[in-house]
Amino acid sequence: MCTEIEAKLKVDSLQEIERKLAEVGAEFLEEQLQTDYYFDDANSELTKTDRCLRLRRQMVGRTERFFLTYKGPKEKDEFKKRQEIEIEVGDGDSVEKLLSALAYEKVLVFEKRRRIWQLCECKVALDELPLLGNFVEIEGPDSKKIADVQRNLGLENLPHITESYASLVAKKQIVNSK
Repeated sequence: MCTEIEAKLKVDSLQEIERKLAEVGAEFLEEQLQTDYYFDDANSELTKTDRCLRLRRQMVGRTERFFLTYKGPKEKDEFKKRQEIEIEVGDGDSVEKLLSALAYEKVLVFEKRRRIWQLCECKVALDELPLLGNFVEIEGPDSKKIADVQRNLGLENLPHITESYASLVAKKQIVNSK
């Protein structure tokens, strides 16, 4: 079983964070354009139980990849921690058809631009979401390493956001539709 442990932080400027990452010796890995498709059944059972099923289309340059991900409910922890099972799939359309045949329907779609850095065994993702703004996600092997990276970047005083992007986008869309 894989466990995802991360800190998600809302920031005003990603340029400042990138400058700080370079300053502390982080390694830039890649820029991605991600389109996330979230699925649930007719009763919203996954959403109601704080779980999700996502198909991600990820573009790096002209290379397209697809990942099917299940995330379990959040565990009690100082950071966002939950079970994560992710597999790379070759054909996104076939996965959508399979999910539909299993009575899962597409309930949410959104896009984000992500720049990924590596620092002290942690992946630092700088995310731009059109509806939500700028975020930093620090994902690592344990809470101590994540806290160290957060401190190294001068972000230790920012509150952790425990809600998923999917939840934040869904709420924003409801507000915007009123």
